[in-house]
Amino acid sequence: MDFLTLQDALRECVINKIVRGELTGIALAETAGFRQAHISNFLNRRRGLSLAGMDRILKVLALSVIDLVDPNALRATLPLPAESDYDDVFLVPAVAAISQPVIVRSAVAQILKFKKSFLRRLRPEMSGGREDWTRFVLVKADSGNGSAMQPRMTASATLLIDRQYNSLRPYRRREPNMYAIDKGGNLLVRYLELQDSQLLLRPHNQQTPLAFISIRPGKSFADYIVGRVCHVAFET
Repeated sequence: MDFLTLQDALRECVINKIVRGELTGIALAETAGFRQAHISNFLNRRRGLSLAGMDRILKVLALSVIDLVDPNALRATLPLPAESDYDDVFLVPAVAAISQPVIVRSAVAQILKFKKSFLRRLRPEMSGGREDWTRFVLVKADSGNGSAMQPRMTASATLLIDRQYNSLRPYRRREPNMYAIDKGGNLLVRYLELQDSQLLLRPHNQQTPLAFISIRPGKSFADYIVGRVCHVAFET
């Protein structure tokens, strides 16, 4: 936009205000320190304004140069925002990972960034509908889970959990999935096996005892699976 175009936009703005009864040419001239004939000639396109003169009128009208620019023209000059290569993933308490299908703001302790390309490569495997769930969450491993799953993880490790993976199908051949499991409201991280009407929770550390969950009537094994642990970040 050049200087003459800005003058035309200012002229149109002043005329519109006069037509709407918000302003008079006399009042504008007196307030901005112009002779009335000067303002009249400007509005009737018989003369222009200096840059300083435009500034005086803009000040009286409480406007800036940006207010004179066509928004469409302004948007056309701005660079398009680059799409972020990262997604936000919420670090939440274990109880929120277990109980909140959609993570609420009050449960979020921290927001960490993960590469979108990495998250897209992770395959979901749902047993039962979880399409509307917040898919990825982060939790901190406690000392019990850290000890049970050593050396695959340690206490205070940050676990990325895919809550849309609650199938028992192995993610990789000949490698057991590591699951976050809801055991009476407590989050346990273990390998998992289905044995008749109960789930066997197997630790990696052989010194940690096995745990069992009896599947209640009307429930599926998948109801006890919070999700697959798909990434472990160790504290340094």
